[in-house]
Amino acid sequence: MTILEVRDLKKTYTGRFGAQRVEALKGVSFTVEAGEYVAIMGESGSGKTTLLNVLAALDKPTGGTVLLDGRDLSTVRDGEIAAFRRENLGFVFQEFNLLDTFSIRDNILLPLVLGGVRANELEERLIPVAASLGITEILDKYPYEVSGGQKQRAAAARALITRPKLLLADEPTGALDSQSSSELLRVFEQINRAGHTILMVTHSTDAASHAKRVLFIRDGVVFHQLYRGESTNEQLYQKISDTLTMLRRGGAAE
Repeated sequence: MTILEVRDLKKTYTGRFGAQRVEALKGVSFTVEAGEYVAIMGESGSGKTTLLNVLAALDKPTGGTVLLDGRDLSTVRDGEIAAFRRENLGFVFQEFNLLDTFSIRDNILLPLVLGGVRANELEERLIPVAASLGITEILDKYPYEVSGGQKQRAAAARALITRPKLLLADEPTGALDSQSSSELLRVFEQINRAGHTILMVTHSTDAASHAKRVLFIRDGVVFHQLYRGESTNEQLYQKISDTLTMLRRGGAAE
């Protein structure tokens, strides 16, 4: 089943007085099936961050269509957008975005509280998510008391506790050391095996090599894609590296 459909997506930024126009997205089209794990890569300025912002309903496209589980994002009214994100999308950010004055428990539960979930249901939702991510023992600690890897696991728990249709990750390993990064990528694989759909924007070849499919964005369009198939992480890593080298040289994908 197709969970996300992007059709001919365009985004143009216009400077003051219309003096300068920048085409960040020039006609991006792709689909994501339920249960997929897709990485999006591209050099700075390629349009991948703009694409993620549009998919997250944080920015509106200039043209084209985004369908999430069959619903056109353009039909979501401004007054409904926050609730729509909370009910349909989960977010994992590079900088964690945890509140230092809230415990790990309260940070994870925050989207449910904002969504009006009943108090007796909060703990029922929290316990299995925290256990699956290995953070049960730190729920009563505060973000400044735990490691970067634990913070990112807490951020993943916060994203998953709403049971979103799509998990969006923006450079999730960017602020982590190599060990914490490896741990988080294993968590993402575990989350995906449990049936969650993940779309991750990353600069990291290592992070992308854990995905099932890699989309490459160049000059505002989807330039190429790789499927994992039977490849190991190491083999997919090499394919990604070769593709990125080709992109930097301005060549064409085979």
